[in-house]
Amino acid sequence: MSSKNISLREDAYERLAEQKREGESFSDVVLRLTADDPGDFSNLIGADVTPVLEPEEVPSGRTEADERRERRLRERIESHRD
Repeated sequence: MSSKNISLREDAYERLAEQKREGESFSDVVLRLTADDPGDFSNLIGADVTPVLEPEEVPSGRTEADERRERRLRERIESHRD
């Protein structure tokens, strides 16, 4: 099989090396990370990442954060009025 040499900056090489699994070549890493499966985002977030929130919890989490933000804003406004 033929091969090509490519030049990488040191920081790019380090990132690629961090993605390398035991027994995997750099060619294998590049092929794995550039797989054509549009539904597979594990190469972007990591295959072993456990979600903190379930999808159905996200909207309620945003609502709670919005409410906290509004309370803090009201408190600031009130403290400046005094």
